[in-house]
Order: sequence, then structure tokens, then C-alpha cells
Amino acid sequence: MKKKILIIAGAVVVFLGILLAFYCFSLSPVTKKSEPVTFTVEPNTSKVKIVSNLKDAKLIKSKAAALVYIVIHGKNNIQAGTYYFNRNMKMSEIIDDLDQGTTHRLAKTISVTFIEGKTVLDFADVITDNFSYTPDEIKAVLNDKDFMKELIKKYWFLDDVVLKDGIYYSLEGYLFPDTYEFYDNASIKDIIIKMLDQTDAKLSPYKDQITKSGHSVHEILTMASIIEKEAVSKEDREKVSQVIYKRLEKGMPLGMDVTTYYAVGKELKESLTSVDLNSNSPYNTRNKNLIGLPIGPICNPSLQSIVAALNPSNTNYLYFYADLKTGIVYFAETEQEFLNYKKTIGGY
Repeated sequence: MKKKILIIAGAVVVFLGILLAFYCFSLSPVTKKSEPVTFTVEPNTSKVKIVSNLKDAKLIKSKAAALVYIVIHGKNNIQAGTYYFNRNMKMSEIIDDLDQGTTHRLAKTISVTFIEGKTVLDFADVITDNFSYTPDEIKAVLNDKDFMKELIKKYWFLDDVVLKDGIYYSLEGYLFPDTYEFYDNASIKDIIIKMLDQTDAKLSPYKDQITKSGHSVHEILTMASIIEKEAVSKEDREKVSQVIYKRLEKGMPLGMDVTTYYAVGKELKESLTSVDLNSNSPYNTRNKNLIGLPIGPICNPSLQSIVAALNPSNTNYLYFYADLKTGIVYFAETEQEFLNYKKTIGGY
């Protein structure tokens, strides 16, 4: 009997030892590498949900160990807010910060501006100028299909069309141009997610209108990106929008140079060659074999261009000639009228 009690006691000691070892292991950082993470606690979120979110964000190793730590140390004052954490922090540091409302540790913020009408690669240059990431590192994240799939699950305005073969960059057109405040050690993914959060905030008021338009979000953003490149004023943007709709309705090629520039990777100040204009790129609407919209957006448009894509003007224009030097857009109902503009203004 005594031997049996000793065996049971020994087993209990071993079991408790294993639990203690697991608990101590769970207190250690998820990784030794510096991986900054922005973590948000919404008001009235339960401790169980917060701990679950910490695990999903890969900030802790064990939900059970975190809950035990909260109970043992009486961390009952977890506060709502946006926190700046790092995956190399101990679990105890993270939970202590949540309990004390310490939203960041020695993190400085920087203001970064992304200009409308610029491409994802232009935005990558801005990130490189403000953070310690190389263009190749940024491109690697932008081309990470697993990350893109996570984003598709997270945001209502993204779907599998952005992963379609032929699209240069999945998030082209989806990163909202604005001025942002980032932590100076923000990860590339954190930067992208913050920009997509802003896209969500800007697009959500138009969600019903997009649904009723008969066009997908991808198509609306594609139209908006063309409008952004072709016109400056609200009135001209709405007229360009109308030309796009009219041509789509009539089954005509869009025939817009700005799509060719994007297709072949040239700047607007450069000249297009006949080879460029006949490129088979799914972005090149100057190729007469491409009927309809290009495969995706050609830049990241402003809200004004997105609204114009949803609200085309009520005119009969089928053509326009954009004077890139003055920003003036000349609209025409007939091809001959368009050719006259092209000859007198463009010198063709």
C-alpha cells in the first residue's frame, strides 16, 4: 500500500514538474528575432478572447499559460487600446503592458505620405526611404501568396481575382494613398495592413453603391486608377469615367495610353513605341485585341477617382485627349473630332 502511494506521489510530482516546465517555457518569447507587431484590444473584449488574439498574432506560445499567468498575478485591469509589441518580448511583459495600458515600449512614430496616382513600386520606394527595408524585401512580401490569402480573408474588398495570373502586384490599386503615422520599427506587413485598414474605412461608405453598380470592387478600382491617371478635376474625372462606361457598353477597346505605360513599365514622360502600343500585356488597352478593362488597377487611386468611377457624368463622349503638359482634357463625341484635338494640341 505504501509502495503504491509512493508511486502515485512520484507520478504526481513528475506531472507537476512537466506542467511547471511547460509553463516556464510558455513564458519565454515566441522568437529571438525582432518582429514588431501592432496589437489592438477593443473595448469590452474578454480576457479569453484577448489571449486568443495574442496567440493568433504569434505573440505568445500558449493560451492556457497566459490565462494562468493572468489569474496568478491578478492581471484584471487589461485596457483597450493599440499596443506596440515585439515577438521577442516575454509573455509576462506583454500581459503586464496590457494590464498597465503601456501602449508602446520606446517606439517612436514617423509620418509617411503616399501620393495618389502612384504605383505599388512607387510606394515601395517611399517605404525604403523611411524604413530599413530594401526594395527586394518589400517585393517579397507583396508577392507572398500566403500573406495575400490571409488578407483576402480579412478584408471584404479583396478576393481571389488579385491572385490571377498576369497581375503584376496583387495589391496594386488597393493601398489607399494618404499620410500615415507608423512606428519606426513597423514591419512591412504592419505597414500594408494599416494602409488596407484605411482603404476599408474609405470604401465601406460606398459598399452598397459598389454592389448596385454591377461591377466588382476590382473593376471599380481598375476604372478609378485609369481616371486618376487621365484627369485632375472632379468634372473631368466624371467625364473620363463616362467614356470608359460608354466604350465598355459598345464593346470598344478602351485605347488608353496610360494603361500601356503601366503595361510596359514606362513613365508618362517617356515616349511609347509601336511595339509598346501593340504589347500583348493584359494591361494594355491600346492593343485592339483587348476588349474591356485591363486585368487590374494601374495605380493607387484617390477617393475622388473612386467616386467618379461610381458616378460617371451624363454625356455622349466616346473619346478624349489628355494634354499631359497642362492637365486639360479635351472630350469628343466623334473620332474625327478627337483626331483634330490630337493634331492641334498634341502635334501629331
